[in-house]
Amino acid sequence: MTELHLWLRHEIRTTERRTPVVPSDARRLVGAGVTLTVEESPQRVFPAEAYEAAGCQVVPAGSWTGAPADTVVVGLKELPDAPDGPGESPGEAAMLRHRHIFFGHAYKAQPGARALLRRFAAGGGTLFDLEYLVDEDGRRLTAFGYWAGYLGAALAVLHHRGRLTAPLRPLSKKELDDALHPAPGDERFASLVIGALGRSGRGARAALAEAGLEPTCWDLPETRALDRPALLAHELMVNTVLTTGPSTPFLTDKDLAEPDRRLRTVCDVTCDVGSPYNVLPVYDTVTDWADPVRRLHARPALDLIAIDNLPSLLPEEASTDFSAALTPLLLEFGVGGEWGRCLDRFTEACRELGARDEGLGDA
Repeated sequence: MTELHLWLRHEIRTTERRTPVVPSDARRLVGAGVTLTVEESPQRVFPAEAYEAAGCQVVPAGSWTGAPADTVVVGLKELPDAPDGPGESPGEAAMLRHRHIFFGHAYKAQPGARALLRRFAAGGGTLFDLEYLVDEDGRRLTAFGYWAGYLGAALAVLHHRGRLTAPLRPLSKKELDDALHPAPGDERFASLVIGALGRSGRGARAALAEAGLEPTCWDLPETRALDRPALLAHELMVNTVLTTGPSTPFLTDKDLAEPDRRLRTVCDVTCDVGSPYNVLPVYDTVTDWADPVRRLHARPALDLIAIDNLPSLLPEEASTDFSAALTPLLLEFGVGGEWGRCLDRFTEACRELGARDEGLGDA
């Protein structure tokens, strides 16, 4: 453990204010003998000084590319783009030689997945995808799901009530809940949470309760035999289902044109756009903080919210919860079975892609 060097990188997305390791947990890691280097980041919810006070070395943003080869680089969202080399081969600047921990979104044929795996193969690096950091039964060990569900449902309610303003900005939970509380004259409406028993589903249900609503709750039994007319009879729907294989879509283009559809607002917390397993194949790009809502159909109206970093709107609460789950696992990095399972999934993804892309098979 004394030889482990973690490098907390700056997030390149300007709306990403979360961190996988908060300062109090950084102090815990350093106290256990971990070397923790932290990049400066102007938008991270916790200042660099707080990490420095916890015993971390603070370095310029983006300097992980020059870190020692045995460093483990820790982040949340996408890596910065790098120029490609001749043809389809990554250029030297694009090659990834370190071990990286972050949400790679690279194993379900998402846009950019192939290029990312090529970069790891070319540089000899490794991806430990946080989405696949699971226990023996396949249950996620680290996730922002609760807060993603909470924010997704909250934004959907605010939009449905005509009180969502853009651009979105980070706020405190009290601010959000005050906005959610029903105002005099607010009518109740039928809401639906799909995936209601999971982390995100629980968060969505909590936000809807804060808004004075009692949602219909669907999980596996209801989605195995989908009652499409019942789904379309709700005015607001929050999807929190993460699929890893083919399944029946919850909404289709035909449903959007259904004249008797009561459904008016959809929030897709999962944002599995681009994946062949997407259960909401009625849109092809996510929304964002600047333009959080997109109209999918004019008559009858149907609006979509599909923001892929929802918890960053409550960055302190989301980061603190996530860091509390991740830190004990980091203390066991390279030892615990969950990291072995994570590595196996990366190796499998490279092997699968290698059958179609020469060079990845030996990654």
